[in-house]
Amino acid sequence: MSDSTVLDVATIQHGCGHCALQKLCLPAGISPHDLQRLEDIVRRLRTMSRGERLYRLGDPLTAVYVARDGAFKTVSISEEGEEQVVDFHLPGELIGLDALGTGAHRCEAVALTSANVCEVPFDQLTAVAAKLPSLQQQLLRVIGQCVGRDQDHLGMLLRRQAGERIALFLHGLSERYRNIGQSPTQFKLPMSREDIAHYLGLALETVSRGFTKLQEDRVIEVVGRRIDVRDPDELRRLAHDAEHEEPRRRGRA
Repeated sequence: MSDSTVLDVATIQHGCGHCALQKLCLPAGISPHDLQRLEDIVRRLRTMSRGERLYRLGDPLTAVYVARDGAFKTVSISEEGEEQVVDFHLPGELIGLDALGTGAHRCEAVALTSANVCEVPFDQLTAVAAKLPSLQQQLLRVIGQCVGRDQDHLGMLLRRQAGERIALFLHGLSERYRNIGQSPTQFKLPMSREDIAHYLGLALETVSRGFTKLQEDRVIEVVGRRIDVRDPDELRRLAHDAEHEEPRRRGRA
């Protein structure tokens, strides 16, 4: 094998190691040539400031995005001008898939922190994916994960108890940190409690009381935005037991 065909893993990991696209190529054993084709279409954007918009409501779908670092929220705006948080996006998660159906963004993406973002032109991504089946399959998998998060969000909003919504949110966030290779038990919330309240359909005061209750019960420890999950099993139970309790109640009825 010549030097030109050697796969420089360190270089690849530096470029895509914390990116959602990393899973689209490396585990599939992509060739150096095909990997370079993928790398060539990725454009690095400037560092974004907290509060800056990545795209706005109604903007056409031209690209999908991945935060190399930092975090984003996607929000919809009601006719009355009220903000509803649709989702949060951690480093390595794709942003912008809300425009797949209509070709125009149905929400806005707002930086929660300073962030470095990779822009992947959508037409070029689909063209490369059409020639690389493993890339196409994993792209569909990532889209499916986004749909799953939407369903999880709906499940949170259907919970009658505020404590259940908060526990489910924190447990889900913990698992997402695990999936991107970060600690699932010690992490900093990139979003404010007001953002969490808008996401969960709760009052800000209710969210604050919920965090306090979890801390008093020694499930979590909270210092500012720093979360230390002290009892992961109990957090999991609080998040998911209600999913099984309601069918049991209906069965008894």
